[in-house]
Amino acid sequence: MPAALLHSFASWLLKKRIHQIELFQKYPNEVQQEVLMELLLYAKDTQVGRRYGFEDIRSYSAFADRVPLTTYEEMAADIDLCRKGTQELFWPTPIKWFAKSSGTTDARSKFIPVSVESLEDGHYKSGKDLLCLYLNNNPDSQLFQGKSLRLGGSKSLYEENGSVFGDLSAILIDNAPFWAEMSSTPSSKTSLMGDWDQKLPAIIAEVQQENVTSIAGVPSWMLVLLQQLLAATGDEDLRRLWPQLEVYFHGGVSFIPYKSQYQRILTQPQMKYYEIYNASEGFFAIQDRNDSQDLLLMLDYGIFYEFIPMDVLGTKDQRVMPLSQVVIGVTYAMVITTNAGLWRYQIGDTVRFTSLLPYRIRVVGRTKHHLNAFGEELMIENAEKALAQACTYTGANIVDYTAAPIFMEGNQKGGHEWLIEFKEPLVDEGLFHRMFDQALQEQNSDYEAKRRNNMTLNPPVIHSVRPGLFRDWLAAKEKLGGQHKVPRLSNERTFVEELKKLL
Repeated sequence: MPAALLHSFASWLLKKRIHQIELFQKYPNEVQQEVLMELLLYAKDTQVGRRYGFEDIRSYSAFADRVPLTTYEEMAADIDLCRKGTQELFWPTPIKWFAKSSGTTDARSKFIPVSVESLEDGHYKSGKDLLCLYLNNNPDSQLFQGKSLRLGGSKSLYEENGSVFGDLSAILIDNAPFWAEMSSTPSSKTSLMGDWDQKLPAIIAEVQQENVTSIAGVPSWMLVLLQQLLAATGDEDLRRLWPQLEVYFHGGVSFIPYKSQYQRILTQPQMKYYEIYNASEGFFAIQDRNDSQDLLLMLDYGIFYEFIPMDVLGTKDQRVMPLSQVVIGVTYAMVITTNAGLWRYQIGDTVRFTSLLPYRIRVVGRTKHHLNAFGEELMIENAEKALAQACTYTGANIVDYTAAPIFMEGNQKGGHEWLIEFKEPLVDEGLFHRMFDQALQEQNSDYEAKRRNNMTLNPPVIHSVRPGLFRDWLAAKEKLGGQHKVPRLSNERTFVEELKKLL
């Protein structure tokens, strides 16, 4: 599609969609109520709909009273039946696609249902919205003068009883509209290659010949690709290869530990960074302003949101609230009801609101991925910021990391054990250790209290691990590339012990 035609199409979308976004920003609770009622009406004749009497539900309070919270484990039996061909269990239209969840490296996989509605009204709609918001903020953009470099998961799509499962990114690329394929690089054939070690050089060979104006993918894996691309071309700065490159759309893991490394190789004066928040279960939020860390919660993608304050999650005092009751500054576990048949589903992510008009959030971490063996309540957000501070102070660059508790034995105090892969060897390990510990205390008062005078926690034990350790661990689990992530924080030692065996 010619660049001029693409630009005209984007401009039309921009004018139409920005007005709709402004409407849900102005009337957020009304829009969410409408979404809920539409979902209930649409699914009233499914097994779940009949079980809980969706047809008679007329309010959020009735919905919350009648429909229980659920987890993947509680849905697994119905999902397995659906994968084997039984339909209208939890959603009325046939579900063919299942996103094999790669949010963690747990041995047990999850198969998240992906409906036609969730694809069209969520994932693909969000892609257009991302462009609309970016172009609205950058009217002089030349985005459509070139292509978008996308880095997704492997093809690895498997068919079973008429259903197909694999990485969400593979499902999206496999079903992408023609205009998305025309404006992207590498080709779908290359994008969906299964072997990461063969895929990288194939991508590098293909994208060198393109005029890339945007890149999109998970920061950790995209950095590997870009570094190898520079090594192949002999360049130190992507500005020489792609002078019109202007934006990096990223998500999946925190960008904080990687930003300084990107800024070294992406020195274009116009370079922008835009974050998105999506998962196998749906697309939730988009950065809607330049140079912001806050994400606009998208309220009209067929997803109804609820929230549980983390300080009461799983306790007798647990309470669940709709969007209209959240407050700024509190960490919430997110609950979603979706147009793919997830009903009051606890997704496992934690968010914090930074604005209520409109509703903007920051992703804090995972309900299960934090360190709290000693009451320290150390969240991924704390770790990312502390690592960034220590790196800034010492000039270090981090490739990957994970951490786990050192449990108390006898009279010994507890602590945290960190495995960190650095891009280059540390010049002064002791300085980095001290600065990181100090930064953690500045980020988290509970951690600071436990560390005061080594009262409960000893200083963190940090291992500078060999290059490629995390890659080898992921390779052993057949989880290289795409959306696969190293679990950052854990309250048990499984991941750390597995990694230490590979040191």
